[in-house]
Amino acid sequence: MDYSLQYGVSEEDFIQACVNGESWAQQKIYEAHYSMMLPVCLRYANDEDEALDILHDGFIKVFKNISKYQTGTSLKAWIKRVIVNTAIDLYRKKARRRTEDIDQVFHVQDYKPDVVSEMSADEIIEGLQKLSPVYRTVFNMYVIEGYSHKEIGQELGITESTSRSNLVKARTKLKGMFSRR
Repeated sequence: MDYSLQYGVSEEDFIQACVNGESWAQQKIYEAHYSMMLPVCLRYANDEDEALDILHDGFIKVFKNISKYQTGTSLKAWIKRVIVNTAIDLYRKKARRRTEDIDQVFHVQDYKPDVVSEMSADEIIEGLQKLSPVYRTVFNMYVIEGYSHKEIGQELGITESTSRSNLVKARTKLKGMFSRR
């Protein structure tokens, strides 16, 4: 576990306390993971308020589904997965348009060094928040979370080629934003 437990409380007992809705246990989890999960939410959100909404909705889901957590595995990774899925769910709710297929996109690949790799975390988050929700979500899922284009397509209800297209466009827009600085 990623935090210290009270005297004599095993991980199973701690998780059971959360399952039973005991606020002291829920508070421990929230406080231990808040600062690690907020940056995850900021990558998916338009702004800090939306990120906090994702974070709080995610923790509500964590506490509603804590009985599904398997003790002995990484609680932090499990919580992060719930938070990311909450962000994806928000994207799905807001998605109103689809972008064109990769077959319709002209050659936009650039072989120069990646500008994003030279940016600070705050600058990257600020740039991500300026992207459209679809570009931001695909970029986060592929680059940050490590999803494949097939998995992204399944999660977002788009084709693999559309996922690739959105990633290329997101990277192009980010490079354009960052090259002007």
